[in-house]
Amino acid sequence: MGKITKYLNQLIVGNVFDAPGILDEYSTDRSALKVKPRFVAFPESTEDIRKLMRFFNQIAAKDIPVSITARGSGLDEGGADLSGGIIVSTSKLNKLLEIDPRERLVHVQSGITLKELNTALSVSGLTIPIGGHDDDTIGGLISNNVKDSYSAKYGGIMKYVERIEAVLANGECLQTERLKKYAVAKKAVEKSLEGEIYRKISKVLKEKEDYIEKLSLDRTSLVGYPGISSVKRRESVDLAPLFFGAQGTLGIISEVILRAIPMRKQPVRVVATFKDLASALRYMDLANNLSPRSIDLYDLKIIQEARDSGKNLDGVIRRLEDGFVVSVSFDERQNSCIKKINAIKQKIPRTAKFIIESPDNKTILNELDGSLSSYLNYTWKGERIPILTDFYLPKENIEKFLDDLKILGEKMKLDLALYGSYSTSIYNLRPRFKLDDPELNKKLATFLRAGAYIIHRQGGALTGGTPEGRLKAVVTNPEMLEPEKDLYERIKKIFDSNNILNPDVKLGASSKFTLTHFRNDGLSKNVA
Repeated sequence: MGKITKYLNQLIVGNVFDAPGILDEYSTDRSALKVKPRFVAFPESTEDIRKLMRFFNQIAAKDIPVSITARGSGLDEGGADLSGGIIVSTSKLNKLLEIDPRERLVHVQSGITLKELNTALSVSGLTIPIGGHDDDTIGGLISNNVKDSYSAKYGGIMKYVERIEAVLANGECLQTERLKKYAVAKKAVEKSLEGEIYRKISKVLKEKEDYIEKLSLDRTSLVGYPGISSVKRRESVDLAPLFFGAQGTLGIISEVILRAIPMRKQPVRVVATFKDLASALRYMDLANNLSPRSIDLYDLKIIQEARDSGKNLDGVIRRLEDGFVVSVSFDERQNSCIKKINAIKQKIPRTAKFIIESPDNKTILNELDGSLSSYLNYTWKGERIPILTDFYLPKENIEKFLDDLKILGEKMKLDLALYGSYSTSIYNLRPRFKLDDPELNKKLATFLRAGAYIIHRQGGALTGGTPEGRLKAVVTNPEMLEPEKDLYERIKKIFDSNNILNPDVKLGASSKFTLTHFRNDGLSKNVA
């Protein structure tokens, strides 16, 4: 154990480790990258985080910079929770601190998972309607501003967050709230980092008012700090929107207050199989008008591969060479759902096959839900590496995109099967690569850039569902316009003048570093 590690263990109640085994475990996440940290910290309180931040900010001021990266469950696919410095894990900050069922408010630590939170809320008949991974932490959902599969209907994580407590770069605590003009002025004169932030952000809002207004019109990209367009509302200011999608570059989220809603009915699933894309699009367009909880589209190749791996899906999908599977879920009364679907079926070609969930087919529909995980983790001919994930694609351009995708697949000799959420327009591509290929890094980089090109060509956004992180920044940073880059760099500097908070992520990501840190040892957290 090194001297710094010993000192930090004396400083905080939690633990800091530099043991090779722990460092190796935290050198990977769900992305295609591998970056080994120098330390891994497990704080047990907000005060522990404050002490860590103060220490590293002080040594950074003496030209000894060590990057600080917050990490929840390690499920990030863009490498934003990896660090060559210190990783601050929120795994021990997982408590539900208070719940007010009458006001439907819940106060939690940032490391609590979505499943843990909703399990606790269910006792009071409440829920946070996010269609994310059960193990996603609340802090992670905010930091990545994930556009989940339910967000078209329920609005996404930003809609349910009332307040955020974040530890700033110098160890101060910032508790966000919407402040009126006089309260902002009062904050701005305080001799603290918080006061400086309010003062300087107010100046940015005034100087860049016209450009920020233009940014507010584009809701398809999470590059930079687009939340700046929601900070000012009439004559009030709330800093919370800046933390959505900031990926730990402005502060470490320690506590959150959320507003829950009453639990909905147990969802009813409807699965339909189509021979052609046009019919599938027609069906999804009609279903989207019926307020579904989610609409998911799968290239039939994904389901076929799941069948090859042992899944019994003959009772669910047709035996077709090509086609698409659409899964729609409704969280309303079952009779109402059946009426809605039957009305749609009359407008769809009879060649489509429909299955409406019932007690008799529930198990086999569960197998269908598990087919994506089987597809992603079936490593017989190589691993499906997350390179082009969570991108935005306009509904009207899906057909043209698939035409471009076919050309790209043939050129690169890749099996490219699209899947994602039609209701949110967020999609994924996970081609299979051989990890022992000596040209792996080159092929991954080529696919990233070529895939990004056809996404943009069809009016999409590479960062539609999650921010740029390290990986997507390879494409987004060089393409960023100077006024936008200048705005985001100013915001970053206001919050983190010594540039210690995840400096290698988002705007600071290095193309050379990212492309030379692709993994070749397999993906340990690839499960969907």
